[in-house]
Amino acid sequence: MTDLLTRPATNDIPPTHIAPVMMKPPRDPRWKKRVAGGAAVLVLVAGGGSAGAYFMEEHLANTSVATAGATAGTQAAVVTEGTDLAPIVAQVQPSVVTVLVDSARSSSLGSGVVLSSDGLILTNNHVIESDGTVSVRLSTGQTVPATVVAADATHDLALVQATGLSGLTPVTFATDDTVAVGDTVLAFGAPLGLEGTVTSGIVSALDRSLDTGDEQLSGLLQTDAAINQGNSGGALVDMSGHLVGINVAIATSGDSTGSVGLGFAIPADTVTSVVAQLKAQISTTR
Repeated sequence: MTDLLTRPATNDIPPTHIAPVMMKPPRDPRWKKRVAGGAAVLVLVAGGGSAGAYFMEEHLANTSVATAGATAGTQAAVVTEGTDLAPIVAQVQPSVVTVLVDSARSSSLGSGVVLSSDGLILTNNHVIESDGTVSVRLSTGQTVPATVVAADATHDLALVQATGLSGLTPVTFATDDTVAVGDTVLAFGAPLGLEGTVTSGIVSALDRSLDTGDEQLSGLLQTDAAINQGNSGGALVDMSGHLVGINVAIATSGDSTGSVGLGFAIPADTVTSVVAQLKAQISTTR
């Protein structure tokens, strides 16, 4: 079954104003690729720093939704208003970092997750693809130099090695067959540069496909947890604190780049497969 994602006419959308938390320069015209009608855009969720970084607007492709059969045999998490999320946040937050890229002309930031106790970090490729000096800031506030050691532009994932670290808490991965539409999820990262932020929502749909022009991302999770620029590479976790996805993009409308409850994450099975390939690349180059 195909969902073409109903898009309201642009003139029906009330103007939205977003506080200028971070400045950004004019967008690179190469990336001005709006969806048919101009009503919706896909924004990769890396954020600009003091000098800013351009935000990339991409095509939103035909999108398939999960059928009832796709989630048969799974149980959606039931969370009441009184559910205490604090223990889950305390469990996951040490495994989430901020990834910073600084150059003479600009600075940008995204998020990442810890893969090993000695500082191997997973983030999105679009967070680190611009030229600049990379560093990683831990949940404790400590900032250390880092180096990009492997990247996969097709799946928009990259590995960064932070230096001089030990004793970090690696994230724990879930598997795709544990995820069902309606499951409660938490999104971790540094939206608009606000590090250590956690938002909550549900898995809204499965198997979304997004066309970025140069490559296609498929099998994505859709969530209504608030995701904004700076959340790229951050963790989307379930109620067990296990990573179900890596935040990568939002769909929004008009000239707004803020969250409208349409966020997307690369699913855990895809992430673990790509990470294994990237680690193999590292071992062969050493």
